[in-house]
Amino acid sequence: MIRVEALSKSYGNTSVFNNLNLEFREGEVVGIIGENGAGKTTLFKCIAGLESYRGVVDYDRGILRDKTGFMEANPFFFTKMTGMEYLRLVCQARQVPMGNPEQYNFFELPLDKYATEYSTGMQKKLAFTGILLQQNEVFVLDEPFNGVDIHSNLILEEMIRMLKAKYKIVILSSHIFSTLRDTCDYLLHLKDGGIAQRIVRADFDKVEAEMKGTMFSQTMYDRLDELL
Repeated sequence: MIRVEALSKSYGNTSVFNNLNLEFREGEVVGIIGENGAGKTTLFKCIAGLESYRGVVDYDRGILRDKTGFMEANPFFFTKMTGMEYLRLVCQARQVPMGNPEQYNFFELPLDKYATEYSTGMQKKLAFTGILLQQNEVFVLDEPFNGVDIHSNLILEEMIRMLKAKYKIVILSSHIFSTLRDTCDYLLHLKDGGIAQRIVRADFDKVEAEMKGTMFSQTMYDRLDELL
């Protein structure tokens, strides 16, 4: 279990979130939702040990950073590094034998090509393959479905369900509500520096409707109708 207590993060005088208290348990897929700038990516980086913070992030099975696979919304790749070399690098970083990567090339990526020449979706699939090969216990996925083709989205969703079945901890964000509905056990709504609500599966449709109503008001409908 990951236990987060009194977690706070600021950049200068700007507070991102304050006094967050959360728990993430094995065998759960948790979705973090919120508007752009709400602090989702910053929260993920704090959990992954890539940002300084105030408070406590504790993992009861060891050093969290050493057991977490963090997939950024826009993964970074060195120039002149092939997909194969990238996979070899991330495995060596965790001292995990890579074996035959073609056996685990689930997305049929051109591993002999430079990763920087991949499309956005291909880069995300390469990064996800890398954290799978590392045999992590915790998976933090920032917008894993964005920019990925429909077929690969279905594969990603099934892989996340398999991680859940293997009692991994999965924390993810997505602006595609259908992917949250299909993968998550519950959602945490990050807003105004705190968790505005915890949303169970039974309420997913209700919350989606409420969010649509808030984002697209009758005035907006009227103005668009007039424009068109």
